[in-house]
Amino acid sequence: MATTLETKYNHLEVEKDLYKFWVEKGYFKATGQKQNPFTIVIPPPNVTGKLHLGHAWDGTLQDIIIRRKRMQGYDALFLPGMDHAGIATQAKVDERLKKSGISRYDLGREKFLEQAWAWKDEYANHIKNQWGVLGLSLDYSRERFTLDDKLSEAVGHVFVSLYNKGLIYRGNRIINWDVEAKTALSNIEVEFVETKSKLYYFRYTFTDQSGYLVIATTRPETMFADQALMVHPDDPRYQAFIGKKVFIPNTNVEIPVIADDYVDMTFGTGVVKVTPAHDPNDFEVGKRHHLAMPLCMNEDGTMNEMALQYKGLERFNCRKQLVQDLEAAHLVEKIEDYENSVGHSERTGVVVEPRLSLQWFVSMKPLVEQALELSTTEFVPKRFDKVYKNWLANIEDWCISRQLWWGHRIPVWYKGDEVVVSVTKPGDDYIQDEDVLDTWFSSALWPFSTLGWPEETEDYKKYYPTQVLVTGYDIIFFWVARMLFQGIEFTKQSPFKEVLIHGLVRDETGKKMSKSLGNGVDPMDVSNTYGTDALRYFLSTNAAPGQDLRYETEKVESSWNFINKLWNIARFIDMNLDDVSDMYDEASLTIFDRWILTRLNSVIEESDLNYEKYEFGEVSRTLYNFIWDEFASWYVEIAKLSLRDHRKENTQKVLIYVLKQILKLLHPFMPFVTERLYQSILKEETIVTAPWPVVKPIETKNSMSLMQTITEMITKVRQLRQEMSITPSKPLKVEIVSNINELNDVTDMLSAFLKTSELSISSKLTIKEETILITGSGYELYILKSDIISVEEEQKKLQKELEFLEKELTRVKNMLSNANFLERAKPEKVLEEKNKLENYQTQYDSIKKRLG
Repeated sequence: MATTLETKYNHLEVEKDLYKFWVEKGYFKATGQKQNPFTIVIPPPNVTGKLHLGHAWDGTLQDIIIRRKRMQGYDALFLPGMDHAGIATQAKVDERLKKSGISRYDLGREKFLEQAWAWKDEYANHIKNQWGVLGLSLDYSRERFTLDDKLSEAVGHVFVSLYNKGLIYRGNRIINWDVEAKTALSNIEVEFVETKSKLYYFRYTFTDQSGYLVIATTRPETMFADQALMVHPDDPRYQAFIGKKVFIPNTNVEIPVIADDYVDMTFGTGVVKVTPAHDPNDFEVGKRHHLAMPLCMNEDGTMNEMALQYKGLERFNCRKQLVQDLEAAHLVEKIEDYENSVGHSERTGVVVEPRLSLQWFVSMKPLVEQALELSTTEFVPKRFDKVYKNWLANIEDWCISRQLWWGHRIPVWYKGDEVVVSVTKPGDDYIQDEDVLDTWFSSALWPFSTLGWPEETEDYKKYYPTQVLVTGYDIIFFWVARMLFQGIEFTKQSPFKEVLIHGLVRDETGKKMSKSLGNGVDPMDVSNTYGTDALRYFLSTNAAPGQDLRYETEKVESSWNFINKLWNIARFIDMNLDDVSDMYDEASLTIFDRWILTRLNSVIEESDLNYEKYEFGEVSRTLYNFIWDEFASWYVEIAKLSLRDHRKENTQKVLIYVLKQILKLLHPFMPFVTERLYQSILKEETIVTAPWPVVKPIETKNSMSLMQTITEMITKVRQLRQEMSITPSKPLKVEIVSNINELNDVTDMLSAFLKTSELSISSKLTIKEETILITGSGYELYILKSDIISVEEEQKKLQKELEFLEKELTRVKNMLSNANFLERAKPEKVLEEKNKLENYQTQYDSIKKRLG
């Protein structure tokens, strides 16, 4: 009765050094030798910080899939890598430099990039350590970074190809501008927040002093770049004013009144100001009416010389001072509270400024049409396919240039008026474009650039397209859509067969986790407290595909408890093993062996079905119920009897066989504890590459229905003991009346589980004494009544109840005969006491009768 396993499951000891062992042994490395490849490329985390709970969830789901496929014999590649995250990383490095009292401009571009690479190395190490803690079975021999030389070559190749096809162009357009990072943003890098704002009504006075027009705006500070006031050509209120001129309030700048059917006559006053360089709709109006397009604001959000005396003021300070001055000049008609959706930079959090800017764009329509026509990718759940297609159908051209230093430099060269698009410098005196490409431009190539494309490498030919992408619904537009249209454009294939979508991790109240709310949870802290296996099991089994996940500590504790149960089961088996294999003798199997093996086959089939559908919660439910409610609660308990007699060796073999399959089925969820138990008990090198469980046909021989009858009997007798307050250890005289002949083969087990002093099985009742009857399917079970009920004890119990009732009856009768009480008490109180009297009397009479 010896075991090497500790009495209590200790996750810190169990998980210690296993990941290092796996990596050093090369178990995670794709061989390239097998015929059936299965590839997952990790969504590359940004090198801006450490991994959060969302990364842990995402990585765990991928690892579950790839570990199972590896065990199923696939040439499984889980490719790791990280993203340079242009704006976000540059902002972090800027912040670090600022704390040292310097800016990137003090350093210059090259020195700043040295700082950025140092940041990348530091945080890449953090992330790799976290991958290890999480147990992600990544092939580090193929690790990639979006600024690697080979990936940069792919980016340059794509830019030049799209440009040569006429799908990349440079132009002046209104873009989203981040005044803190001083760079353009794409539309999907802008988060819109419902904001309590003000709607300002200003008077624009006619230059001929004949009156004024009133406009409504939420952005007064842009008025200095106004080029016209605009009314609807059919608005009868303003027909007489079309063609006249007005002053920009409190200035001598004159602008015309024009007509355009873009104007909504019902909003505000029906008169709007036109600021072509600061509003995308005004930009289109400006083009139609050939208006100038000056900017009144600098790149950093301060006002320029067009703003006159407000030059140098930050935009919102300018707004405040401007409104005060216009109020003093009686040019403010009114100010209303107004709620609107205001764009904020996803990376820096500042309010985005629409701004006319010369940028590089990808013409999206041809790429999108091609992607919609040729994509074979399936979304899980399917509803996200519609979300993706609806967004693509309404997509705008993609602004891909960023005014940053950290990123892929745009492969465009200038020499005077000459423009050359080339990945290499075309000659002396050519100057490269200062801008870099949007981070998502390189990330869009991730599934194939990481495998060596555009070269026809062995990895590219073997592992592309990939099988499944796992990611959150929040980056379908950022990343998934871009990978699809770039993959189809450049490889003529969808980059992945399926996209498994999960939700966001929220706190216990349902709020999104964020630094600002202070409700984030560090996965490393959870791993340290409860173990990675418990964290992984919780993350992968508490939300259906596409749904958000609420982090609840109690559920992580519950996961730990389940693992502890598994540990105890394994420990018992280990303590009761001789040097045996799992090759049981089918001819010698008992009905209990056949039952558990048949149930195991069903569990394998059901688990496989749900694993393939990515319904990991359902896999978990199936395994949990089998391990806890069937294997542990029934078969292991039965085995404690059969291990004592001639059935011992076969029972040991069945125990070890079932445990081995359980460990394999659970391994994708909880790799550490399953590996430790596999090595300790089964004495095999690793579970990582062990073959996945398969159904091993077994003749049931009526074992399923018989086991159902047996467990039903035992459960009902246990319930009776509980109801009658009979201790579980008290022996009972029991007779089973049944025509199920096989019950005679298991009398030792029935006697032990029913805890009998005497057990008989017959075709008709033989007990002559008074009994209590329990009925079920195909049997009647009789228990000697005197074993259940002691006359002496029952008399004592009833006499005690009688004495209590006599006292209560006396009390209530005295109260109801008291005239003072009847007069002063509330009617409902009197009624309550009368009901008590009636109830007590009924109970009293019943007990008197039972005592008689």
